[in-house]
Amino acid sequence: MVESNEQESRKNWMMWLFKSNGVKNSNNKHYQFWRQDNHPVEMLTMEIFYQKINYIHMNPVVEGIVDQPEFYLYSSARDYANGFGLLRLAD
Repeated sequence: MVESNEQESRKNWMMWLFKSNGVKNSNNKHYQFWRQDNHPVEMLTMEIFYQKINYIHMNPVVEGIVDQPEFYLYSSARDYANGFGLLRLAD
C-alpha cells in the first residue's frame, strides 16, 4: 500500500519538462503546460458536440489499438453502442 505522504516520483522530471518547453516560447514567463497551437472550440451545437465525441472515440481505432471504438475498454463509445463502459456517463 502506498502511503499518502509519498511524493510523486515524476514531479522533478515533469517540472523540468514544463520549464524547458516554457523557455523555448517567448509567450511564456516560466513554464508551458498546454500546447500553444491548440485552440478551444465552444460546443454551441449538438453537431459540434457529436463531432468531438466521434473524434475522441475514433482515437484508439486510428492508433490501431482496436478495430471498433466500442472495443476500447476505457472508452465511452461502449455506452453510445448500447453497452456499458467502465465509468458511468452523467445523465
